[in-house]
Amino acid sequence: MRNSRRGVIDPFIVMDVMEAARAAEAAGRQIIHMEVGQPGTGAPSEARRRLAADLEAGPLGYTVALGLPELRARIAQMYGEWYDVDLNPERVVVTAGASGAFLLAFSALFDTGERVGLGAPCYPSYRQILRAMDINPVAIPTRMANRLQPVAQDVANYDLNGLIVASPANPTGTMLDHGQMSSLADACRDHNAAFISDEIYHGLEYEAKAVSALEVTNDTYVINSFSKYFSMTGWRVGWMVVPDDHVRIIERLAQNMFICPPHASQRLAYHAMDCTDELDANVDVYRSNRALMMEGLPKAGFTKVAPPDGAFYVYADVSDITADSKALSEDILEKVGVAVTPGLDFDPQEGHKWLRFSYARATDDIVEGLARLETYMEARE
Repeated sequence: MRNSRRGVIDPFIVMDVMEAARAAEAAGRQIIHMEVGQPGTGAPSEARRRLAADLEAGPLGYTVALGLPELRARIAQMYGEWYDVDLNPERVVVTAGASGAFLLAFSALFDTGERVGLGAPCYPSYRQILRAMDINPVAIPTRMANRLQPVAQDVANYDLNGLIVASPANPTGTMLDHGQMSSLADACRDHNAAFISDEIYHGLEYEAKAVSALEVTNDTYVINSFSKYFSMTGWRVGWMVVPDDHVRIIERLAQNMFICPPHASQRLAYHAMDCTDELDANVDVYRSNRALMMEGLPKAGFTKVAPPDGAFYVYADVSDITADSKALSEDILEKVGVAVTPGLDFDPQEGHKWLRFSYARATDDIVEGLARLETYMEARE
């Protein structure tokens, strides 16, 4: 059977690591999961109870393509509560996860061959989705001095048609402050480049509140998800906020690509937005885990790390340990049963020098994982 070049993209390496960990567990091993950005908790209990009542009340069929009006209104309300932004609910689009939002955004904003900038390291699926759509991802090397984030002059220097930023970022957990976000948005406006802000880790911050792009501009696509703060990874529901004159563009695309997001997931998301006590308790666990990681990783021998501002990752420079982080991650899994992600997922050029550690799981798992990593590094000496 013939195939298109769109399908010839790199694998999502973290998913391969997950499969290797699953196979080890199937063989009877007990694996500590530090590879995937998946909360160890499920959807809030009260939200699940209310969804069960919805399911008993009657069938959940198609919704309108842009999502349940009451969910869109509740999301808009959240922007007032979190950022003091007065957002028109008509600009909110509910999507089939953040991944569905990226497909819609890239379809609406970019033509074949256009150039979209990504600060390296970054979430790998940006790059692969763009390639599958015949759009050119442009890797922008970042510097530790800039917290591994792109800077305003990159838009002109790399002749970009668009720029994707993430704050808090995956894999680094670093954030853009108000001035940095504003300068990036201004640079995109000045060079007629689309500005996309990935905000799926908002709500998972530890010292300062993350800045939304909507605080500095309306000329942006903001993408978010119920997967992380709301602990709903498997439900595959997210949202994006688009400019007023893009709503109908997105609606036409969404109607044809997806019909609508899953109705039950939208109902659960709506209920979850009122479960802040349980959700904030989850963040307290991540905060404790972060403190354990910042103490335990250097103790184990992973000394080149920077404190993450948000999300639930630590990105570690392992260049003094190995020149092949993929082989190192495989050896760690084999020797001590800890699954971690090699940096090649996030940066094909420099990622062989880095590992990403997730601390999204239960605290007991983090304690055990750090002890195993210390054992592994001691055995290497």
